[in-house]
Amino acid sequence: MDRRQFLRSAAASAGGAMAGGAAGVAAGGLAAPALAQGKRDLRMVTVVPKNFPGIGTGAVRIAERVSAMTEGRLSITVYGGGELVPSLESFDVVSTGAVEMYHAPEYFWQGKHRAYPFFCSVPMGLTASELEAWILYGGGQALWDELAAEFRIKPLMAGNTGTQMGGWFTKEINSVDDLTGLKMRIPGLGGEVLRQLGVLSVVIAPGEILPALQSGAVDAVELVGPWSDLAAGLYKAAKFYYYPGFHEPGPSLTCGINMAVWESFSATDQAIITAACHAENSHMIAEYNAHNGAALDTLVNKHAVRLEAYPDDVFDALGKVSEEVVAAFADGDDLSRRIYDSYALARKTVGNWLDRSDRAFAAHRKRTLG
Repeated sequence: MDRRQFLRSAAASAGGAMAGGAAGVAAGGLAAPALAQGKRDLRMVTVVPKNFPGIGTGAVRIAERVSAMTEGRLSITVYGGGELVPSLESFDVVSTGAVEMYHAPEYFWQGKHRAYPFFCSVPMGLTASELEAWILYGGGQALWDELAAEFRIKPLMAGNTGTQMGGWFTKEINSVDDLTGLKMRIPGLGGEVLRQLGVLSVVIAPGEILPALQSGAVDAVELVGPWSDLAAGLYKAAKFYYYPGFHEPGPSLTCGINMAVWESFSATDQAIITAACHAENSHMIAEYNAHNGAALDTLVNKHAVRLEAYPDDVFDALGKVSEEVVAAFADGDDLSRRIYDSYALARKTVGNWLDRSDRAFAAHRKRTLG
């Protein structure tokens, strides 16, 4: 059965799902999830190879927490990118009910609705702690729920990698002109920013990045940060590693759950799944912060990677265009405008506080202690 037939079959089956039952379907040779004697077997599709450090293992931890908290009554099988469906079709199969859950960054769904990147990361946007404050206490979750309901999905924060690196380049970047003509793998609104500066930006699933860089299909790529990038072997194909990542200051991973499946859970099970996802939000960023420093040292001292800061004029240009691109994306419809206005308010209010607390302290600690 080809991919289009799979999706058509899934959509038709989802419409006739039993009330209170599982929303999975038997399609393309995939067995529907079990529902017997209170036990439910669910499936989660992801966009990275299974057990890929950080992002991939985070999805597995969510499944393990849910199983532990329900004493095995809810079981989630995690599939790596491409194992069950192509990585970038994860949204579609959950929306139709063919699969119950996905774990992925929301900016991959920009083609579904222009506002999706705000619930992952936008250029010059919210850091991880700022994003969490907005989602939980600034009205972000209600807006996100409104958006995702259009696609029959319940979204939950389920991980964050922290501020990302700027990317891997096969040549040195000394000025804005050096960006012109490059072909770079970069998803989300960061790709639109670079397009306006003369870069040909493309979206490639994480598992396909290294081959594309090695073959010369792209001249530059961004993935996450030192720990994940080391695991992906990106240093084998490029030696210039730039920071910081203007495009993803605090990207969140999402657990998206088919709405019919979500509504079939009891209030207790909904609370368990929410708690498991929110726990991963804290766990993942702690894990990245714990491993990134050592991984960066390995990249520089073992693999001879050239660690470089973006020149000020390059970062300033990226920042200026970022503001224009992000604001323009809010002009498409009423929901996008409300999401943008709420997001911008959080960046101002929460950001102003962190400028005088965490960030001010870190700057003074660095000045005093080195």
